Amino acid sequence: MTSTTPRAALATSADAGRPALRVVGLRKRYGDVVAVDGLDLTVASGECFGLLGPNGAGKTTTIEICEGLTALDEGTVEVLGRRWTDDEHALRERLGIQLQETQLAEKLTVEETVRLFRSFYPRGRSVDEVIDLVQLGEKRSARVGKLSGGQKQRLALACAMVGDPELIFLDEPTTGLDPQSRRQLWDLIVELRASGRSIVLTTHYMDEAERLCDRVAIVDHGKVIALGTPRTLIASLGAEHVVEFTSPGSAEVLRVEELEALDGVQSARLHGEEWSLEVTELARAVPALLRELARRGLPLDALVTHSATLEDVFVSLTGRQLRDG
Repeated sequence: MTSTTPRAALATSADAGRPALRVVGLRKRYGDVVAVDGLDLTVASGECFGLLGPNGAGKTTTIEICEGLTALDEGTVEVLGRRWTDDEHALRERLGIQLQETQLAEKLTVEETVRLFRSFYPRGRSVDEVIDLVQLGEKRSARVGKLSGGQKQRLALACAMVGDPELIFLDEPTTGLDPQSRRQLWDLIVELRASGRSIVLTTHYMDEAERLCDRVAIVDHGKVIALGTPRTLIASLGAEHVVEFTSPGSAEVLRVEELEALDGVQSARLHGEEWSLEVTELARAVPALLRELARRGLPLDALVTHSATLEDVFVSLTGRQLRDG
């Protein structure tokens, strides 16, 4: 796969050091519902930036405003140093957009679809180059309606790339894909990031954000509640591991303070019937937990451990699982 960057490499001196995206005080309401509530963020040129959060957090509304598809109520949005109200036509030629659900004409072939989108731009990449980029060469004559979910997502990415964009918006690009298709799309995004393009990615898959993004903003109820590199945010927990366990009757017997007093345990919380402990050392915390359960006569139904992740950061900040919405 090639990663030539004709337009991305031709940033003018006036663009040097300018953010790819700057959002200040963004607000959007739908009736009584506040979808975005004073959101601020800056995406550096050449950065892969992730907007993370549950469904309903305001991610898609935010990205649609940045893409010029939805009008804002309040705030400022600058895309590649320009504003939609002043420079819409110029911006359209410099952006690539993959929507959360891209509806393509099912009776067109892959080649016809890419050629159609290429015709929208005065300059860009060749149809053959883009089809090869997303690894759809063998499907170039196949009709869109016959493609798998992963192939349709790669075709949507090809349509976003055919104008050789400087900034690419990817809204939940791997939702609904099988693991193999997800990883194929990840590889494509890694290639795009390595080519020097700026990428804004929304997702509710934390492993995806940790793999792809230079920095992430965790969004909840239309606000940024945490911002930084994945490693920095995970380190902010102060705990390297998470222990999750279920024990029938423990919710009525155990208290958070008692679990947090166990050796090696930093914090504890109850989510439904499952306890979650943030721990500094598994070798100390797990035996201490097992001893406490035995002392209380509480059975252990299940116990799993994992290294701390961005999802654990979200739970720590909100008290909710990411997919609770």
